[in-house]
Amino acid sequence: MDELNAEKIDKHTDELEVESEEKQHGGKIEVDEDRLPSRAMAIHEHIRQDGEKELERDAMALLWSAIAAGLSMGASLLAKGIFHVQLEGVPGGFLIENLGYTFGFVIVIMARQQLFTENTVTAVLPVMQKPTWGNFGLLMRLWSVVLLGNIIGTGVAAWAFEYMPIFDEPTRDAFVKIGMDIMKNTPLEMFSNAIISGWIIATMVWMFPSAGAAKIVVIILMTWLIALADTTHIVVGTVEVLYLVFNGTQHWSDFFWPFALPTLAGNICGGTFIFALLSHAQIRNDMSNKRKAELKEKEKSQQNNVENPKKAD
Repeated sequence: MDELNAEKIDKHTDELEVESEEKQHGGKIEVDEDRLPSRAMAIHEHIRQDGEKELERDAMALLWSAIAAGLSMGASLLAKGIFHVQLEGVPGGFLIENLGYTFGFVIVIMARQQLFTENTVTAVLPVMQKPTWGNFGLLMRLWSVVLLGNIIGTGVAAWAFEYMPIFDEPTRDAFVKIGMDIMKNTPLEMFSNAIISGWIIATMVWMFPSAGAAKIVVIILMTWLIALADTTHIVVGTVEVLYLVFNGTQHWSDFFWPFALPTLAGNICGGTFIFALLSHAQIRNDMSNKRKAELKEKEKSQQNNVENPKKAD
């Protein structure tokens, strides 16, 4: 009975295993910069290693982490709304108000919670490195679960902001204004702005391996830029637009169009089809050269073994 259960566990584990050349040959991803052809490749491999771990995680663990991230993202609307009220009429208040946008990202990323737009680059690199149907299925599973969890969490946060007796009327009015600023965009503007924010988030993720202790500074600067540029983001924007829905200012259909679908497509396009593809493309030649060098070294070793069989023994 124990052997049968162990066999089932092993089978389940195999189903969730990312296909990669390292696993086929019983190795592991090399992330040591001194052993790789370039710094860019070291960063790429570091992120790909994290991506493989995310792709193999249990679905319920991903979902709960994504829900927590959605709730945490409510901090961005909360801080921005409070700053808007308190800094009204203050010179330069616009800069500090948009600094509030960074709060949710700092919480989510430093707490290692699942954020959909992070996974548009992290989890994509293992698929680009070995584009099999199995890996693609794991990516779709991860994206679906994390996006669902993020929307559930942001929905709960937006509902709480509207229906719980927490905020005064000026702050509630500020929440409405923030949401309405997003809804002024046309679907094409939603999509175009989301490409920029997807690109910035992907750039931020790419910087993490080199950031070290300055990681929180990188998060603040990059996400502050998203706010200052007035771009659209599928997770933060969901809190802001769903607040309008619960407030009665917007209909449910307005959430999906013109906001959610164009913004989601833009974030994926900016983070995956532009940044991740370009980042992967720049190190493909390094990867190819590394494999050639390894094969050459292996052939040389085999040749030495043939010429000196006693020494090999």
